[in-house]
Amino acid sequence: MTVILNQSFTGISIGAVLLLIALGLTLTFGQMGVINMAHGEFIMAGAYTTYVLQKSISSAGVSLLVALPVAFLVAGAMGVLLEWLLIRRLYTRPLDTLLVTWGVSLMLQQLARDIFGAPNVQTHAPDLLTGNISLGGGITLANSRLFILGLALLSVLALTLILKLTPLGRRIRAVVQNRDLAEVSGIATERVDRTTFFIGSGLAGVAGVALTLVGPIGPTMGTNYIVDAFLVVVVGGIGQLKGSVITAFALGVLQSVLEYSTTVSVAKVIVLVAIVAFLQWRPQGLYTLRTRSLA
Repeated sequence: MTVILNQSFTGISIGAVLLLIALGLTLTFGQMGVINMAHGEFIMAGAYTTYVLQKSISSAGVSLLVALPVAFLVAGAMGVLLEWLLIRRLYTRPLDTLLVTWGVSLMLQQLARDIFGAPNVQTHAPDLLTGNISLGGGITLANSRLFILGLALLSVLALTLILKLTPLGRRIRAVVQNRDLAEVSGIATERVDRTTFFIGSGLAGVAGVALTLVGPIGPTMGTNYIVDAFLVVVVGGIGQLKGSVITAFALGVLQSVLEYSTTVSVAKVIVLVAIVAFLQWRPQGLYTLRTRSLA
């Protein structure tokens, strides 16, 4: 029982990481129809932002707190630039966005190698996040994983409030549901698209900061998570935030439990087969957008 509980918490922490990454994709892919393969490089940008700030700020705790908003702004600015230069011309051609952003991702990886070098680098976690919390009976919770879980839930709450309660959120939902009607209603859809891309890319930067607590930083670190994050969005339901939340934690726990009883590779295969079987049964995902359409 103790092993199961420990593995379940590990799975929840994996799910929290996937959720942080998938939040940005829920906007850029789920709500805008853009297959952004450079999303992983925005994660990398957030991680390297943490690394640079830690070189400048002696306190690891202060540098981590400063890195969260700075990484959001850096990755968000990169997303806006990508949207303005390329994506805005390809909104009706999702496969073209895949090819173009894949090329951009390769360019950003090489740029990272030129600036920081090919070898991975490491940041130092604050002392407060290096220990564990013991609940008794052999059950331990890593402080860093708890921080990531809290950060993921806080990001979900913030994004939900923005989409549900703010004028910006109402404009985003209007553009997603009917772009033409939103335009004739006076909504500046191009500005909404750019803002949405900024938020989605910025969330990827925040995910990059979180990943510095669980592993090294390298030019290709984003590619290790991007496919799983896309699966979270697809299985949860395109553009459905609550579906992404449920799916991220479910996949994290399932993968962690399977890894303990088998191997990492076998666990990946079983999870992928389970996802394919689920999508065969429910191709629209866990949740779908309800409309009044009879089609």
